[in-house]
Amino acid sequence: MREEKLFKGKTLAILSGGGDTPAINSSIESVRNRATMLGFKVYGIKRGWKGLLGDGDVVDLTQKPYNPLYGGTALRSSRTNPFPSKKNPEDRVPQVMRNLKRYGIDVLVTIGGDDTNGAAKRLYEQEGIPVIGFPKTIDNDLRTLTWHEFNGKKIDAVTCPGFPSAALGVADFAARLKTTAESHARIMVMEVMGRDAGWLTGTATFGGASLSLIPEVEMNKERKEHFFDLVQKAYKESPDGALIIPVSEGVRWYNEQTGKTDVVYASTEQDEYGHARLGGVSGTIASEISAKLKIDARAQITGYYPRSGMCSAYDRRMTQALADKAVDLLLREDYGKMPVLNKVCNFDELEEYNCSAIDMGKIGNRPLPEEYFDAETLCFTPMYKDFLTHILGENYTYPTFHTDFPKVAPKE
Repeated sequence: MREEKLFKGKTLAILSGGGDTPAINSSIESVRNRATMLGFKVYGIKRGWKGLLGDGDVVDLTQKPYNPLYGGTALRSSRTNPFPSKKNPEDRVPQVMRNLKRYGIDVLVTIGGDDTNGAAKRLYEQEGIPVIGFPKTIDNDLRTLTWHEFNGKKIDAVTCPGFPSAALGVADFAARLKTTAESHARIMVMEVMGRDAGWLTGTATFGGASLSLIPEVEMNKERKEHFFDLVQKAYKESPDGALIIPVSEGVRWYNEQTGKTDVVYASTEQDEYGHARLGGVSGTIASEISAKLKIDARAQITGYYPRSGMCSAYDRRMTQALADKAVDLLLREDYGKMPVLNKVCNFDELEEYNCSAIDMGKIGNRPLPEEYFDAETLCFTPMYKDFLTHILGENYTYPTFHTDFPKVAPKE
């Protein structure tokens, strides 16, 4: 006689909130498949926490086709905060609780960063909702307690679903940009998403970028002058007469007119988690390079490109490994936790035995470790390169074109 599945009659729901990544659909499908095998009916909540407000917006994922390689999230997303905020002072937790009961949801899996999973943690603590968090960010700044060992040194790093696909996109973007920079003997200042951390900005170095600016190193008046000196020297020594300089959107840049060092805002309007939209620092830096150094410099914002496109093989396998760990949490009914990688792994090591779970209250944000970036040379270190090599592989290369043509003398 067939045995009854352990969680038959129970319902698990999945939501995704915050910014999209190429790995969210893979995360949803991986969790859905494993929860179904345990006997759960699986629902999808549309548009993050917004799908649990009002009358609710919930769909059935249990036995439906689902493409895990297509980027973004088929459940859609929003930056809705169920708790009171400056933008929306209403406490919408009662609506969330009402809909969880109306739809018969027994367990909630929240795919998101510090904001989405932080709200889930509060609901778990205040209301007793059985919650499991699932990591997601292209910025790679979600504290996952993932260890990286290099030359006998062990540091607290991060490897989070969404980042590997975005890293590949940024590296390829820099490699493509390099050809136009060389054609015009130009400096290209390439702006990369990263409000508070430079993890993603560093991936441009795999595409041929050199000097870099990150939020962790404030560009005050003195450091800014040092930066110009480094740019002039690097440009002069470049064999191609060109430079790609990646900068994080959250770089703090000294403003000569105001005398202050601050970020550049695309819009000061804040979302429900208190974040204003950044953007435009690359244009400011490129203009100042041109004016001060008399070198042709242009800005290029990568924008949403790193968020877009298909899920990479590394991300696909990582989401499956983390979903395997989520099964362990479900079986033990160990809620308020988030599955994470124990260590920075090569592709073949992305297995459940290299995963653990951390308390969602310990997530927070993790800036780029100082061991990964040299604040004096404004370059990423060999330790960062080793970190990224685990993800992009040792064979990642960008094309080059050698222009050592013999010079022709004019006829007399």
